[in-house]
Amino acid sequence: MTRGGHTIVAACTRDGAGGSPTAVVVDPGTQSDDERRAIVRAAGTSHAAFVDTGPGDVPTVRFFTTAGELRNCGHGTIAAQAVLLERGGAGDRLRTGGRTFATTAVRRPEGIEVWFDQGVIALREQAATDHLFAALGLGPDDVAGDDTRVASPGTPRLLVPVRDQRKLRALRPDFELLAAACRRLGYLGCFAYTLTPGQVAVGRMFAPAIGVDEDVVNANSAGCLAAHLLDSRGDGRIEVHQGDTLGRASTVFATAERTADGVTAWIGGLTTVPAPGVPGATPASGSRMTSRLSAWPTAADRP
Repeated sequence: MTRGGHTIVAACTRDGAGGSPTAVVVDPGTQSDDERRAIVRAAGTSHAAFVDTGPGDVPTVRFFTTAGELRNCGHGTIAAQAVLLERGGAGDRLRTGGRTFATTAVRRPEGIEVWFDQGVIALREQAATDHLFAALGLGPDDVAGDDTRVASPGTPRLLVPVRDQRKLRALRPDFELLAAACRRLGYLGCFAYTLTPGQVAVGRMFAPAIGVDEDVVNANSAGCLAAHLLDSRGDGRIEVHQGDTLGRASTVFATAERTADGVTAWIGGLTTVPAPGVPGATPASGSRMTSRLSAWPTAADRP
């Protein structure tokens, strides 16, 4: 849906539906930051991507919520590249947060498939987590082992493995407490997840510190989870289901690998451009991606 100078797309759809409603504005960088925040409010989406296609070979993308600018945004990157492809201007590079990175966009029957290089993900342990667990509504027995990690592709967030998927779906965090704790620690938020058989995870991202109590999709956290699984279990391929508790079933694909610079990840998803309704509407149905394994790009597929 295009209105008021922005296009609302459904990023990271599942089976041709759902996805995160994301506003995309293609503009030569003329708006002020206040105007960008106002556009997010007017769009009614949690995030907006602002694409500057002015002078230079690589478009620059900036991301905003109503609270301010974000250093990066995974589903916003996917949405921006999909809109650029739809407008005939998608290349194989984007720039955001001072980093230029590779990306691909291909039309599929079920939508536009986008992948991008998330870059190096730093992993570290987080010792004191009881206050964060309490803010999330988790008791010590609800957390799966000692697998809690801090992961950062530029902005750190806490990865919290939840033992039971029913508990994960039932979480009702104390957002005020969680926001205060995340600001104190410098975290974007907490990504709570449960692993299921077959390289599939179910996740929920809580980020009240940036004005988003719960993200429909947090693609960067899927990449962080892939990096953590590669580091801890030796296999960094994962399909992450998000948004179900918000009525927006969404899927992110991620694959991590070790490089000379550290653990890096590629993140992918399908996007509908434009979404045919306001946030909360359902995109047009499409064919299901028949094989998530075939969706994971090899080195030969990358620009």
